[in-house]
Amino acid sequence: MTELALDFGAVTDTGLVRRHNEDRYWIDAERGAFLVVDGVGGQAAGERAAEIAVAAIRDALATTADVRAAITAANNRIFAEAQEHPEWDGMACVLTLALVSAGETAARVTIGHVGDSRLYLIAGGAIRKVTSDHSPVGEIEDAGEIGEEEAMAHPRRNEVFRDVGSCRRSADQQDFVEVRQCELPGDGAMLLCSDGLSDHLTARAIGEIADHYTGNAEGIARELVDAANRAGGRDNITAVFVAGREYRGRSGATRPRLGVTRIRVRPPVWRGRVAFLSYGVLIGMLLWAILRIRG
Repeated sequence: MTELALDFGAVTDTGLVRRHNEDRYWIDAERGAFLVVDGVGGQAAGERAAEIAVAAIRDALATTADVRAAITAANNRIFAEAQEHPEWDGMACVLTLALVSAGETAARVTIGHVGDSRLYLIAGGAIRKVTSDHSPVGEIEDAGEIGEEEAMAHPRRNEVFRDVGSCRRSADQQDFVEVRQCELPGDGAMLLCSDGLSDHLTARAIGEIADHYTGNAEGIARELVDAANRAGGRDNITAVFVAGREYRGRSGATRPRLGVTRIRVRPPVWRGRVAFLSYGVLIGMLLWAILRIRG
């Protein structure tokens, strides 16, 4: 079995337009659990739904490693609380949960996903989106009918047809939790993010920022959030970046350790015109001294 050694960091930000941050994230390194949640319902309701989801999933994973069961528990707890509090009627969330465990040659990742948050895998010099967007625009993008940038600008981009909490669910419903698996090699990385990031940055842009990695996962998460804000920051933004032990971004691979450039110091050597004149003066003085002695 390969040893599970990961560097990870997370950043969440309100963005430049919204007044409240309805995003939440949760990391449990001992369990290898990484979660991003994006609340739906506006202000207090969206924030509350995200908080309930985090708490319910944390509680469920204390006794099971079943991502489908954990997300279903979050769904039903959100729905039950909305029934008790009319002011939170309709609250829900979308989320992406990743459980990482040690494997034979690479870490195994089990993903539970609902909605349009995302998980990207960065490995072998390439980046790919592992999750599907459960949205009308996401479907036609995944089908190749429109391109990534066209989808990012689509007016229906933020509509979703799957969420966590709007109605009671059972774990065996096939149209609820999307479960996928992949491998995270030691020289690979993954990103979990809310749509506030992916609506502003293409996969290529995300990969280019990940290439800056030299050992600081939180620094990469911060760079990603800052880039999304520079691109408009129209929504809350959350990034959870997870890197394997041997992962180094391509631009960081040739960067000297700690950013120090070593300079070899040599003894000074007189060169060029100044050196020629100086040597001439010395020779002249030597000849003058010889002639004076002979005279």
